[in-house]
Amino acid sequence: MGLAARWILSLAFVLVALVVSASPSLALEAVSISRGDTAIDMLPAVDVYRGKGRAFQVATVPGADGIVRRIEIEAQSAQASGDWAVFALANNTDKQIDRLVVAPHFRLVGSGVVWPDLGSQRIASITPSQGFALERQPSTDADVFLVTLDPGAIVTFVAELASPNLPDLRLWEPNAYKDTVNAFTLYRGIVLGIAGLLAVFLTILFVVKGSAMFPATASLAWAVLAYICIDFDFWQKLVPILPGQERVWRAGTEVSLAFTLVLFLFAYLNLNRWHGVLSIFTIMWLAALGTVGVVAAFDPVVASGIARISLAATAALGLGIIGTLAVQRSDRAIMLIPTWCLVILWVFAGWSTVTGRIDNDIIQPALGGGLVLIVLLIGFTVMQHAFAGGGFAQGLLSDLERRSLALAGTGDAIFDWDVSRDRIFAGADGDTLAGMPVGTMNGPARDWLPVLHPDDRDRFKVTLDTILEHRRGRIIQDFRLRDEDGHYHWVSLRARPVLGSDGEVVRCVGTLKDVTDAKKAEERLLHDALHDQLTGLPNRELFRDRLEAIGVLAMTRSDVQPTIIVIDLDRFKQVNDDFGIATGDTILLTIGRRLKRLLKPQDSLARLGSDQFGLILLSETEVTAVADFAEGLRNAIKAPIAFANREIVLTGSIGLTGWTDASTSDEALKEAELAMYQAKRNGGDSIEPFRPAYRSVGYGRLELESDLRRAFERNELSLAFQPIVTLETEDIAGFEALLRWEHPRRGAISPAEFVPIAESTGLIVQLGQFALEEACRRLGDWQRMTGDENLFVSVNISSRQLIRQDLIGDVKTVIERYRISPNSLKLELTESLVMDNPERSAQLLTRLKALGVGLSLDDFGTGYSSLAYLMGFPFDTLKIDQSFLKNNSQPQRPIILHSIVTMAHDLGLKVVAEGIESDADVMQLRQLGCEFAQSFKFSPPLGSDQVRKILDDRAVGLKRAS
Repeated sequence: MGLAARWILSLAFVLVALVVSASPSLALEAVSISRGDTAIDMLPAVDVYRGKGRAFQVATVPGADGIVRRIEIEAQSAQASGDWAVFALANNTDKQIDRLVVAPHFRLVGSGVVWPDLGSQRIASITPSQGFALERQPSTDADVFLVTLDPGAIVTFVAELASPNLPDLRLWEPNAYKDTVNAFTLYRGIVLGIAGLLAVFLTILFVVKGSAMFPATASLAWAVLAYICIDFDFWQKLVPILPGQERVWRAGTEVSLAFTLVLFLFAYLNLNRWHGVLSIFTIMWLAALGTVGVVAAFDPVVASGIARISLAATAALGLGIIGTLAVQRSDRAIMLIPTWCLVILWVFAGWSTVTGRIDNDIIQPALGGGLVLIVLLIGFTVMQHAFAGGGFAQGLLSDLERRSLALAGTGDAIFDWDVSRDRIFAGADGDTLAGMPVGTMNGPARDWLPVLHPDDRDRFKVTLDTILEHRRGRIIQDFRLRDEDGHYHWVSLRARPVLGSDGEVVRCVGTLKDVTDAKKAEERLLHDALHDQLTGLPNRELFRDRLEAIGVLAMTRSDVQPTIIVIDLDRFKQVNDDFGIATGDTILLTIGRRLKRLLKPQDSLARLGSDQFGLILLSETEVTAVADFAEGLRNAIKAPIAFANREIVLTGSIGLTGWTDASTSDEALKEAELAMYQAKRNGGDSIEPFRPAYRSVGYGRLELESDLRRAFERNELSLAFQPIVTLETEDIAGFEALLRWEHPRRGAISPAEFVPIAESTGLIVQLGQFALEEACRRLGDWQRMTGDENLFVSVNISSRQLIRQDLIGDVKTVIERYRISPNSLKLELTESLVMDNPERSAQLLTRLKALGVGLSLDDFGTGYSSLAYLMGFPFDTLKIDQSFLKNNSQPQRPIILHSIVTMAHDLGLKVVAEGIESDADVMQLRQLGCEFAQSFKFSPPLGSDQVRKILDDRAVGLKRAS
């Protein structure tokens, strides 16, 4: 070896050493395994790589031979996270070792408080650098893989992570892992049995005893049972849980635990008797937790974090309340002190666990057992009240006493009108009439008139006079009373007359109740039902109602000529995507105020949708004035909006229409919307008056998409087959499968119209699968009928199909199902489709070629036409685009055709020419050696029955000739 060669070899070794030393994976060390190891914590020896995509490359740990290799792994799951974990194991013994790699789905230790990790599948798959493939073991609460290591082997393992977190990863000896699982299973079974019996017993106690503390205690017991069922992985044995739902169930049980603990504390200590403010606070707390329970179905992580904080807050506040009541010698509070101390201890242990301060395998099941112990102590405490005989005295109440207690229980004020003396008494022990001028109201009936709202005075007098006149009936009336500060309150009067011996009304007795809050709530509900929550403008329903009323007025008065305008903000979705929904709401408020400032009192503005406004213009009737007004709207929308040190400029598409005698509110609004959509089609930032032709412009994209989805069920889709002929003999060599859609109302719809919709909605995958399946089915039938296995069919492949992992499997399936030779199926791909992802395309096409499937490059010359890329793809056929054959006037046409055909033949490709129009074209292509042709000159696309007949006739002719 010469000096130069040795120098180059040394330089190569140095470069390799630098690359290896720079590789992050060489920091990884192999974990040595001996036969005596039962459980090894793997997390310290694991390297995690984030956001590496579906394909991941990594250098292995040096093997026994000291060589570092590089392996590439492709994600196997459809929803790959792009996160990978790498670890290495070394078997230093002289015997084969089996171990289990275990990654629990959920681990309470270190799960967190505010944004807790509620568990999920951790590892989708594990790929070894050498040796046996890892076998996933059946397990419902962990990802378990069986690893087999040969003697002296050093193996690097790459794990595809199914979630961003990997809280625990251990290497277990199989029998030791089985014994550990069995031991915990026995413990969990005992705890579950005790919790179940306790929940049933407390429920029976609740049925026997009607006090509020018993159902609260029973609900807490059931919540604890549900929690440990989820925590002990027992729930899915009762209710099948789909993958990913365990987080929702876990969050739901934590919320129910927090809810029922607050409910028990409130019911057991009778906090509603202690202070009204505390009762309101508790109810608000319970309502908030109920809302969090609903949130758990959509965002379990947030719900669980709130529930854990609520548990800690309940324990702390409960300790303060129990201590305060104990000082006041409350028996219930004193009896609850030991149990609540255990609750405080449990909460502290739980906090230490989820924050990682306590880290062992026993703490999680121990916390579940602690919960059951807490409920057991609570049950004993409640049972003392149940059997202590501390109920109400069983004495009998008189009817008068019962009525008096019922009235006191309602909290309503008393209304008593002594008719003969004309004296009204109004008052109550509570705060029903707080702030009212009760002194003025207690006296003659006429003294009520000054404190009544002027609009209610006559109605009040008529009601009392009517009762006196008819001597029967009931008073059910709401009116307004002025308080001492001059504010009016809504008061509900419910009363009935009491007749004397002579049949005349001697008294009118009933109750008074302040219903101001209910009236305000009713008004708010009415306002919210008819107005937009964000802008306060009328919503679509109120806008239509006003439009209908104005339409009725326009039919009777010639001076009323409304113009209906619909405004849609252009590219408003982009604002939400770039700046956030809060910014979008602020901009909508700004636009709404700008538009409102342009209106006069008789005009009406409404928000019809997310970024759409409607306007009824009555102040302007002249065409010129209406046009100027619309231009003012457009300029108002275009004015820059200053936000966060930047300016946001929006435009609007404005459609308008006038009212005619034949119009209805819905028709007028629809016409304005059609005009607005036309303005949007024109590019936006424009004003478009309605024209009748707009009613028939196009077929709605959404309707066409909906019809396309139903087309599969209704068998409206089919394939047409255009023959591909051999130029030399003009005999049929194969067919290209073309999609056809026969719409029940519109008839045949061009693929140019429905294929883009299918691509944007994802239906193109279903369409492509249908075309592949149907084409192979027909081909198999024709080959068996004619006995010609060289007959082929070409099927177009879309971009969605090309990037799917299932394409290889789909092709294999149809080839085997319909018993066709692989080379009789040709897949056509366009240049632009292949060049979207050249590396991915080359890899997939190579695998397809390995199956024996033919590959055809369609529309050659209209895309990239890169010869460097063309050489890198395993195509066997090239289709010349018809644009090179249609333009006969270009002198360069023969040169280009000759170059394309010659180049294809030099690369070993067969050529199919599309769009041949004349015999001269046929002759020229024959001279160039072009093998195949496809055009209307030879045959248009045919139905499957027509193809079958042609092939049948050809087969018969060949038999006769032979």
